[in-house]
Amino acid sequence: MESAEIYSEQTGLCPCGSGLPYEACCEPLINGTGNAATPEELMRSRYCAYVLQNIPYLARTLHPSQRNDYDEDGAARWSRESQWLGLEIISASGASPGDQTGTVEFKVHYIRDGMTLVHHELSEFRRSDGTWYFYDGKLVGAPQIRRATPKVGRNDPCPCGSGRKYKKCCGVGS
Repeated sequence: MESAEIYSEQTGLCPCGSGLPYEACCEPLINGTGNAATPEELMRSRYCAYVLQNIPYLARTLHPSQRNDYDEDGAARWSRESQWLGLEIISASGASPGDQTGTVEFKVHYIRDGMTLVHHELSEFRRSDGTWYFYDGKLVGAPQIRRATPKVGRNDPCPCGSGRKYKKCCGVGS
């Protein structure tokens, strides 16, 4: 993951990684002159708010039913104490005009306390009165490994077909 260009007077690029100028991308959403048309647009603008330490925007774009649990101090600390490297959108839904819910799976790459970290989340968004809001997020962990075939016991016949017990054939040393 390449380092994201943080908005500056020199680059003018939006921190969300769209490649667009900030003023044509997330700035209208963050300053309140525009609304996100999709959950992905809202996700990108919320990432920008973290990069730019605009904590009031994060609160404003949180679904009203979820605001009681919002940890503003925690969000401000994460925003302030992280060096933001980039946003990677993995998948998104809810882009059709009639959709009332949507999801965005994403990874945020950042450095905190000298360690390079990845925050991988599946976020849920809900539309209320025509406006998209962040509703909830769940961390995405490493996928659980599942066997395609049953486990072979030490005393079971060896799957290679030799007729010997697994422990005396292919399982030697296991």
